[in-house]
Amino acid sequence: MYKKIVLTNDAPRPIGPYSQGIVAGPRLLFTAGQIPIDPATGELVQGDIQAQTRRVLENLKSVLEAGGASLRAVVKTTVFLQDMKDFVPMNEVYSEYFRDAPPARTAVEVSRLPREAKVEIEAVAIVEHP
Repeated sequence: MYKKIVLTNDAPRPIGPYSQGIVAGPRLLFTAGQIPIDPATGELVQGDIQAQTRRVLENLKSVLEAGGASLRAVVKTTVFLQDMKDFVPMNEVYSEYFRDAPPARTAVEVSRLPREAKVEIEAVAIVEHP
């Protein structure tokens, strides 16, 4: 069994006993959920759901690239929203990142996210460059 930890300084460092991502076998990358933390400052990005979604997707993109994948290789995402009323504006930003052949997706409302974030997204991708 092949398992490789993915770690990049271009995304927030883990704040607990988890990895930013794991490559499992030769072809699958599973990411941890990303919240809107600026990796340069370690601070939560302030602003509306669109600003937070953009930061989350940039963090996710960095983890994917560090693991040999990309946004176009994502096959499944899960979006966690603090308030489902933010679905439409979140989706506007999300669609900028997943224009062609978007991945399968689940979106759920949760009662609370780490650091009071408005959104968290995790992904599963196919590794393009092992």
